[in-house]
Amino acid sequence: MNHPPAICDYEGSTYQEDFWGRGGRKYEDSCEAAALRRLLPPKGGDLLLELGAGAGRNTPRYLGFERIVLLDYSRSQLLQARERLGVGPRYTYVAANIYHLPFVPAVFEVATMIRTLHHLVDPPAALRQVREVMGSGGIFVLEFANKRNLKAVARYLFRHQSWNPFSLEAVEFAPLNFDFHPAAVRRWLGESGFLLERQVTVSHFRQEWLKRRIPPHVLARLDGWAGFTGDLWQLTPSVFTRSRAVGGVERGASESLFRCPECGDPHLEQVKRGGEATALACRGCGRQYALREGIYDFREPVG
Repeated sequence: MNHPPAICDYEGSTYQEDFWGRGGRKYEDSCEAAALRRLLPPKGGDLLLELGAGAGRNTPRYLGFERIVLLDYSRSQLLQARERLGVGPRYTYVAANIYHLPFVPAVFEVATMIRTLHHLVDPPAALRQVREVMGSGGIFVLEFANKRNLKAVARYLFRHQSWNPFSLEAVEFAPLNFDFHPAAVRRWLGESGFLLERQVTVSHFRQEWLKRRIPPHVLARLDGWAGFTGDLWQLTPSVFTRSRAVGGVERGASESLFRCPECGDPHLEQVKRGGEATALACRGCGRQYALREGIYDFREPVG
């Protein structure tokens, strides 16, 4: 019997404040902002999907996009994002399982997945789902945790760690936290229908002694210069890639954004109580999915 992949759930987590707020990660945050500026379409676009959006840390960086769909498995993280970004037609908040995306095929022209792949037990399955909801020619910006980084290589050569940073298999360094080999990620992208266009290495100077001595903006500037070598070698703990969706269906105007993640039917109708929409009902299978506090919840049907 095949069991569904385990999900890393940040429900109720204070990760945003603990890691990014008090965690001394201004350097890493600045590096990621620079990588996104380098890889995203400079003029923005119509509709962007942010996979693993969390509390919306990166969302304000998607300049020029008319609509942004923030997807995360955790409702509490999306509530934090809504508090930060507000409500309105520009933002759509979706709680869903990345292995069963609730979107009609070929609806997105750009997608991002930052600091999310390293939580996935089955990356190829997730990447196939992403490719299905993107139109041909769409841009996909993916970040992954790199097992073949200089620190891991040195530790392995001096026998301070048992796992091999040069082997292609993933290493689970903590429960539901994985590092991947760059060649493996490139293979998964190609097999999923993406053509790799560019690689940018990030966090070259992720050393506490450096971060204590050199201002974050100076380190980030140096990191940006070093990142231009990303297509030649990938030896940093974090790697950003830009790929283009090839083949498949051209993106076109769609009357619906959502489809039922269970049966695939795109005909979802609002269920209202007291004049307020509280759920979406699938015309095909009858399942209903909650709409609460401005968040569409497709994780489990409610009816």
